[in-house]
Amino acid sequence: VHVAIATGRAPFMFEDIRKELDIHNYVSFNGQYVVFEDEVIFNNPLHPDALHKFTQFAKQEGYPLVYLDHQDMRASVEYHDYVKEGFGSLNFEHPAYEPNFYEERNIYQTLLFCEVNEEEKFINHYPDFHFIRWHAYSMDIIPNGGSKAKGIEKYIEKLGFNRDQVYAFGDGLNDLEMIEAVGTGIVMGNGHEDLKKLANHVTKDVNEDGIYHGLKWAGLL
Repeated sequence: VHVAIATGRAPFMFEDIRKELDIHNYVSFNGQYVVFEDEVIFNNPLHPDALHKFTQFAKQEGYPLVYLDHQDMRASVEYHDYVKEGFGSLNFEHPAYEPNFYEERNIYQTLLFCEVNEEEKFINHYPDFHFIRWHAYSMDIIPNGGSKAKGIEKYIEKLGFNRDQVYAFGDGLNDLEMIEAVGTGIVMGNGHEDLKKLANHVTKDVNEDGIYHGLKWAGLL
């Protein structure tokens, strides 16, 4: 059995838990940066020109951004309440200010901070990007066509598995493609209702040992 973490977060954001659990395989940035046995086997950064144009538009319209590579993150603004609240929900501080951070780096994911009723002005005008809302005030931006499912596809290609042999746990909207793509999709009891509709099984809440109960249901424990 091969165990991997699939997450929308950057590798540096979950380094502690990888070490604690001794996990060396992961699909990060919603599928854009895939590591097997501590070796990068797939990476798919945002296109620099498209990101530059997007940055200029966001700046012009007054919307903050946070850029992430595999090692660090920086904000396009010195401070914004939405950035503080969004990162606070992840137990992170407001990222440091460095508006040109995206230049000369591979940026795998950018976070746009806007309300739900403001997102259409971005989604409809930037076909190079895939937008995934993860917070009332924020959306992940990854390359169009990217998803956790795509990252998992690269991972199982490396192992020589097929999708029917893969089990995945999810809870959010960034898990939609993943739960659909794998052989057995298990959704947490506290997961998004739209995700539960796609599940092979809905387990208990995360704070009720949902992973454990899901593994038992699947016959993996």
